[in-house]
Amino acid sequence: MANTAPSKPPYILRHHQPGDLGWIIHRHGVLYHQEYGWDERFEAVAASVAAEFLQKFDPARERCWIAEWNGERAGSVVLMKKTDEVAKLRLLLVEPKARGLGIGARLVDECLRFARQVGYRRMTLWTNSLLVSARSIYEKAGFELIHSEPHSLFGSGLIGETWEREL
Repeated sequence: MANTAPSKPPYILRHHQPGDLGWIIHRHGVLYHQEYGWDERFEAVAASVAAEFLQKFDPARERCWIAEWNGERAGSVVLMKKTDEVAKLRLLLVEPKARGLGIGARLVDECLRFARQVGYRRMTLWTNSLLVSARSIYEKAGFELIHSEPHSLFGSGLIGETWEREL
């Protein structure tokens, strides 16, 4: 008889620990430079978001999840309070070697689940049009593009996008 039980994901999710936000900043700087040519100003954006998260961290309303695969960090996401009713998804990242395992979608799902659980009514995020995989995850999770605008915050020819969804 074949085993029909659903298989367990080959990764785990956990809450952040000391050093994780530094890793998130580092990997955002390195990966986005390698994959998209973004300059050090993007690393500064990631550092600013991480610093704000750590300095204002409210464990009752905010979270950071780290995905681990084969004993190494493989992905991350941060959920921050924007207002009492609106949560903001930040710093979604999946390591290239771990892509295709469903980590990105699972991290977004965890944000949505937690946001509903703690009483947020809406979630927003900001991304860039060329991040096709991330945009696909957001769209499948029910987010809708509400605004786009050209910018040059960390490279040329970029289009920033704001996505939102009701919870």
